[in-house]
Amino acid sequence: MNAIEIRGLTKSYGGFRLDGLDLTLPMGCIMGLVGENGAGKSTTVRLMLGMAKPDAGTVRLMGRGGRELTRDEIGVVLDEVGITGCLTAEELGRVLRGIYKTWDDAAYAGYIDRLAISRGKQFKDMSRGNKMKLGIAAALSHGAKLLILDEATSGLDPVVRDEVIDILCDFTRDEEHSVLMSSHIVSDLEKACDYIAFLHEGRLLLCEEKDRLCEEYGIMHCTAEELSALAPGSVIGRRTSPYGVEAIVRRAAVPEGTALSRVSIEELFIFMVKGER
Repeated sequence: MNAIEIRGLTKSYGGFRLDGLDLTLPMGCIMGLVGENGAGKSTTVRLMLGMAKPDAGTVRLMGRGGRELTRDEIGVVLDEVGITGCLTAEELGRVLRGIYKTWDDAAYAGYIDRLAISRGKQFKDMSRGNKMKLGIAAALSHGAKLLILDEATSGLDPVVRDEVIDILCDFTRDEEHSVLMSSHIVSDLEKACDYIAFLHEGRLLLCEEKDRLCEEYGIMHCTAEELSALAPGSVIGRRTSPYGVEAIVRRAAVPEGTALSRVSIEELFIFMVKGER
């Protein structure tokens, strides 16, 4: 069973169209959803959660339609954390204890301590980073099997982001736990994720295992003439300077023995997007 199965998901509004999105996230894995602002990341999350109605396509979470799941089974942190401003972290725990059947006071207290969240400060008086941390602590404390995080590391300093990534990796050590996280901070996704999906202007450019992406693509430093000699379709994107050409290529499509550098996920995404333009 897969944690997430999206088939042909389509949504149009204004001048934007999410166009026939297909995504699959196996259980026990973390998927990073990468894209510029306006690429369709938040739209995808809203459609998955039933917060918007698709024009076409289907979403199945843990083998079921979204309406068949209970609130206990999914933990959600959106870009704007929806917590009442007058509540403190301690008061929020008491409120959520009455909402979730599987609420775990000890787990919540542990995350509050681990993420250094003030227990007595009202939510409205917290920094954006601490608001996000509190949302993450709450999402992790009611026995959810699937976490959906939309820009959840936004506003966090690098040390706290690293701590959150460690927490998510600990969470998915249980093979029944999975995470979908969207972010424009690609370094976070590269560190944590098993799968990477690239969204650009409402279209999926690719969805692949992270390690396979690094194995499949490389950076080639060469002249324009050397690049033009490669087989059609072997070049994903290029950048030309007075010193030559830097291109991302498919490793299997270049001559054996060609020197290639390792490509980062961020470089691959940037080159692919520029290639689309």
